Amino acid sequence: MNGVLPDSALRDLIRQGAIRSDTPILPEQVQPASLDLRLGNTAWRLRASFLTGRDHKVSDRLPEFEMHRMDLTGGAVLEKGCVYLVPLNERLTLPAGLDAVANAKSSTGRLDLLTRLVTDNGTEFDRLPAGYDGPLYAEICPRSFSVLVRPGMRLNQLRLRRGQSILTDAELHSLHAAEPLVNGQPLIDEGLGFSVDLRPADGNLVGYRARPHTGVIDLDRIASYDARDFWDELRAEDSHLILDPGAFYILVSRESVTIPPDYAAEMSPYLAMVGEFRVHYAGFFDPGFGYGAAGHGARGVLEVRCHEAPFALEHGQIVGRLIYERMAQRPETLYGAGIASNYQGQGLKLAKQFR
Repeated sequence: MNGVLPDSALRDLIRQGAIRSDTPILPEQVQPASLDLRLGNTAWRLRASFLTGRDHKVSDRLPEFEMHRMDLTGGAVLEKGCVYLVPLNERLTLPAGLDAVANAKSSTGRLDLLTRLVTDNGTEFDRLPAGYDGPLYAEICPRSFSVLVRPGMRLNQLRLRRGQSILTDAELHSLHAAEPLVNGQPLIDEGLGFSVDLRPADGNLVGYRARPHTGVIDLDRIASYDARDFWDELRAEDSHLILDPGAFYILVSRESVTIPPDYAAEMSPYLAMVGEFRVHYAGFFDPGFGYGAAGHGARGVLEVRCHEAPFALEHGQIVGRLIYERMAQRPETLYGAGIASNYQGQGLKLAKQFR
């Protein structure tokens, strides 16, 4: 059946060797609709980001861009504003008819840690064609904070798909009628639109802005850092917020969204004409997000970076859309049900490293 492969199918591909690693793949890497990818032991500092290009391997192009090599074994700092390439432990041999797409994990995006998948013969980031056979690499660029990383850390994830799985607007309307995808009237236009909340029901905290000069964040330390050392709180003022060029913001959607068990979703930016800013660097929503007794709807956290000129963001302004996809079959485990799901039932929430 066409659709996004669930956890059971991912485990089958691991057993068959289509997904493999020199170090055993851990059960906790397999998510309801994706596979977490692990950093290897080495990183290269690059002078520039690059795409490999057709008929070229990453290993062939690396000498053009590498500045120096780093050993991650004992932990190493990836510095803010620099670009790094890290081989991943996992390797793929995709069967015919099965392609793949990657995205940063939620905590990675909330740290403004730009992480993209690079492959041999690659002409775009984060996309693998059907039949790809080769190694995987993570390009990592810390944008707001320097971070301490170690081998085995999981910064991005891979979703495998067979055939056409994206729901049309008509199918989204039908699904919403059967199982409401959002509280209130849905805005469906090439996906499910969502807007920004700058008028909170409780209090006046609307978001956070990354501070420009901070310490290093050890990604393994959970709930260890005082948010005030890394973030400035943003309070509501007349239901609008002026975004500064180059600054990074954590905001929240006005809508509470639901991903039913037989579907997955990816967050996509809205049209550039609505403003020169980018929303959401980490975009996978697993089946079960905000669903049922474990969720009752959850709001989407918005990772926002403004470009070019200051921009006034208004309460209720449409800033992105959710693209829903069918699952090839229902996952054995749903998001928030029996797994460590850090953001189920979330509202405005920073990455898990902060308290």
